Order: sequence, then C-alpha cells, then structure tokens
Amino acid sequence: MNQKIRLFMFVSILVTAILAASQMAVAAPPRTVDVQILALNDFHGNLVPPSGSSGLVEGIPAGGVEYLATHINNLRALNPRTVVVSAGDMVGASPLLSALFHDEPTIEAFNLIGLDFNAVGNHEFDEGWRELVRLQRGGCHPVDGCLDGDGFAGANFQFLAANVVHRNTGQTIFPAYKTRTFAGVKIAFIGMTLEGTPSIVSPAGIADLDFLDEADTVNALIPGLQQQGIETIVVLIHEGGIQTAPFSYNGCSGLSGPIVEIVENLNDAVDVVITGHTHQPYNCVIDNKIVTSAFSFGRLVTKIDLTIDKTTRDVVTMVADNRIVTRDVPKDTLLTALIERYNEIAAPLANRVIGTIAADITRTANAAGESALGDVIADAQLDATDDPGFGDAVVAFMNPGGIRADFIYNQISGDELPGEVTYGEMFTVQPFGNSLVTMSLTGAQIETLLEQQFVGCGQTANRILQVSVGFSYTWNAAGGPCDKVDPSTIMLNGVVVDPSATYRVTVNSFLADGGDNFFVLKDGTDRLGGEVDTDALEKYFIANSPVVPGPQDRITVIP
Repeated sequence: MNQKIRLFMFVSILVTAILAASQMAVAAPPRTVDVQILALNDFHGNLVPPSGSSGLVEGIPAGGVEYLATHINNLRALNPRTVVVSAGDMVGASPLLSALFHDEPTIEAFNLIGLDFNAVGNHEFDEGWRELVRLQRGGCHPVDGCLDGDGFAGANFQFLAANVVHRNTGQTIFPAYKTRTFAGVKIAFIGMTLEGTPSIVSPAGIADLDFLDEADTVNALIPGLQQQGIETIVVLIHEGGIQTAPFSYNGCSGLSGPIVEIVENLNDAVDVVITGHTHQPYNCVIDNKIVTSAFSFGRLVTKIDLTIDKTTRDVVTMVADNRIVTRDVPKDTLLTALIERYNEIAAPLANRVIGTIAADITRTANAAGESALGDVIADAQLDATDDPGFGDAVVAFMNPGGIRADFIYNQISGDELPGEVTYGEMFTVQPFGNSLVTMSLTGAQIETLLEQQFVGCGQTANRILQVSVGFSYTWNAAGGPCDKVDPSTIMLNGVVVDPSATYRVTVNSFLADGGDNFFVLKDGTDRLGGEVDTDALEKYFIANSPVVPGPQDRITVIP
C-alpha cells in the first residue's frame, strides 16, 4: 500500500471519528430542564372584570377570568412544563356572581383554566373548614342545595394546607404539599395560610383547628422532601408584605410586613416563595429566594422560570416577571359560557333595585378612622335590632374589614338609573353573609372593646370599628397601649357610658365570636341572633331612601 493510500485511509478514519463524536454530542441529553410556574393570589371570586381602581394596574384595565384564561393559555404554550398555582383567597369575599352560589362558579372556572394547586387563605374559611372540604370534594351545599340545578363536582385542583391541622389528631385538613415531575426532576409545592388566620375569620368555623407557625412548618418538611431526592422547593403562602411608595408592580421597594421575617427564617433549601394576603404586587429576592405577589382579583399573573440541573436537582437559574392580565386579548370561550350561564341564573336577584342614594357613600375614613359608609351600615344594624324583643340594642359596631366596596351614584350594574342601588351592588359591599348578634356588655367592656381597636392592645394595625348614631367617643393617638380612649368621652345619646351599667350591643356574627381580635365580645351575655346583615341593610334602604352619606362625626381623634 503506497503512502498516498495510507494517508487517505487515515484521513477517512479521522473524519469518521470526528463525525461520530459530533453526532454523539448532538444526541447527548440536556443536563438541565426548564420549568415555568404561573402564579396568582387573592382572586376573591372576581369572575368578571373588576370595576374602578380595583380593575386597573398602573392605569391599564386588567382582570376578568375570560382574559386570565387566555393569558395563562398563551403563557403555557411557551413551555409544556408548566405548573399553575394560587397563593390563597381564591374564594370568599366574592362578588355576587360567585358568592350567590357559594363560590362554586369560581371553582369551576379554575377547573377550566387548569389550576394545579391552591394554598388555603383566610377567606377560604369564611364558611368554615367543612364547606372548604365540600368545595374540594364536590356535592351540593348542605343548606341551599345545588342552586344552579346541575350538581357540583368539586375542584380538580388540590387545596394545600401544611400548617392547618385538626386539634385532636394533628393531621392536616388537606395535604401539606404536592409534587410535579419534569424530565425526572421532582418539584415540591408546599401550601399554607397565615398563622394569624383565627383572628380574622369567624372562630365558629375553625374551632377545632390549629394554625401553626409558617416557617417552622416548612422547615419541618424539608428533610423528608430531600430524602425523596427533591431539591427544588416552592412555597405558596397566604401572607405578604407591602412596598413603600412609589412602587411598581414588578418592583421591590422597601418591602415590609410579616412575609419578610418568614422568608428569612425559611430553610435555605426553599427556592421560591409565592405570597398573597396584602393585595399588593411585588417581585423580590430575599435571602436568595424569589418572593412574589401578583396583586389581587386576577389583575396580574406571575411568570416564574426555573432552570434545574437534572443531576443535582438544584435550581441553576430563576427569574420572575409579573405580567398584566390585559383585556386586549380574545376572551376564552369556555369561561365566557360559564359566566353567561351563571349570569342568567343570578340576574333576577342581582339587578333588583333595593333603594337609592343621594351621593357616593364610600369606605374612605377620616383621620379618626370613621367612614360615611361605615356610619350607614352601623345605623342599619342598629335599626334592625333596636326594637323590643328583637335585640333592644342601643348601639351597633361594624368592623371596617367587612365593608368591601363603595356605593357609587353613577354605577350602573343592570337597567337601574343613576342613584339606584341593586341587590348585587349591596352584596358586593357586604359579601360575607354574617348574621347579626345582640348581646349585653357592661360599660367597662365597651371601653375595652374600643381599646382593642389599636396597636398594642390586640391589633397589629389600628382597626377602627364603625359606630351607630347616638354613640360617640374620642381617642388619643399618643396614648399608650390599651389606654387611648378616655372613658369620660364615651357617650350614648349625650350621656357618659356608665362602666358598671349594662348595655345591649349589636355586632355581626364574625365579631361576636371574637373575630379581628375583639376578644371582649366573646364575653357578651344574653345573646340573641338576628337576621343576615344584607337583609338588615336592604330594609334600611327601603325605609330610608334616598340614603345620604354618614356624617363622620361620631369618632374624634386627638393627634
């Protein structure tokens, strides 16, 4: 064999080897996997686009489940390895279209969207934990039945409740976590609500449950997850924070609030913390963890992209982006059909006019914490319970957190005229369906009740109760904890309240059970149950239309 032939054979073998190596390199499987998480929080049954400022993100109209579904579908198309999650308060404090049917329409909507997991929030417990189990498993409501006439199958997605346990057994009411596997890599999703849930929901519905520390609960789960080979861990938690102003929906300007300490106390194995509760958007990195919130009412979707090493199962890179749920995309036809069906059933009730208003009546509080709408609602509750045999009440107190919307003169919901108020609009203002409770309190207990409104005496932020006509008092902003109200200023119809005398007081059932940390109300005696708060407000409108804004002169403050 001559030299040219040998050289040709050598080159041929070399080229073949190079080509084979190149093909092997091309065929080698990727070392990482890309996973997309789409997250939202605090949807509160807002199936139709929210109105006013509640439907805007930096001036851009946003929200509405028909648009939300389209945005999620478009984002899901970018990566088949997608998980859709919620950080709680999907239901509860909902507009009439969902609340009238005990939030079954919202569950059905997220079944259609393809939600994977929802961490329980405080509002998931508005009707008690057993009702929440019904929403998961299905079945007709035990009192109202199936109002839409075709049964209820329950949620296709999984509720998660790592820190909510039965007091007698210590077992969680829902799974603590669930996993998803992509290209052989497992990701754990831990879900929970805030530890303080018992202070902001009706105690009767959760009397046999315990709510555990958030960080401790997560950290206790980590070793077991790692034993399963799970190194990518996402926490869905219904607790949050607030940015300092000015801020952007994708920013992290001076974030403060309970979530900061919780995240700082989490095990370093946690990669992502998806939050809620405060209805505020942010996109942060705290202690090397992504920490996000997507506003409220379905106005934002958080897109989180993770690149995970398939060998170590650790997150290599991660980035989050809050995306506006704009209304310039096509509506999802399945969600449109769902809304149309429930609208048809609800319309006769929702559009019924109950009375009129003379001007806007809003929740906006003055310096003392009193709002015009708070005055009106407290007056309505007193009016419903002040007759002999129906409570004999002399004063009513209303929690401000139970007032969820304003009465707007030019708001048109159906065929009503400006100034006319529909049942649906009233329900949006008071969506909880609490009943009225009249009880006996001493004057000293009433003073305690007023003191329990303030930071350092049961509250983490001042929570000023709205009061009915004839009752007044002054509080001192410079006063110490449990010493802000001068008893000599507590007046009922111009007479100082006697600490040793007994008075009949009306509150809603949420407050009567010690809700919002007004624990003294649990000591009220001679309780008499009354009608539902919305029924009382409707009767007030019928008797007093046109209703005028409350005077906001019952509570005063010394700066």
